[in-house]
Amino acid sequence: MSGAKSSWPELVGILATLAATEIAHERPNVAVEVLPPGAPLPPGYNAERVRLFIDNSGIVSQTPVIG
Repeated sequence: MSGAKSSWPELVGILATLAATEIAHERPNVAVEVLPPGAPLPPGYNAERVRLFIDNSGIVSQTPVIG
């Protein structure tokens, strides 16, 4: 998928539900995982996944990227 978006820095600081909706709209072929602080992370890269790291208030705390 050449030219497809692979990171969403503009989503840092917004609610995870809104961020997940935006990613799903722009990249419907990827799964969005919402991860609270301290959540275990399985190792490995997955080109069909975006992880949303959130804070305790449900706000995106890191730039979501494919992987």
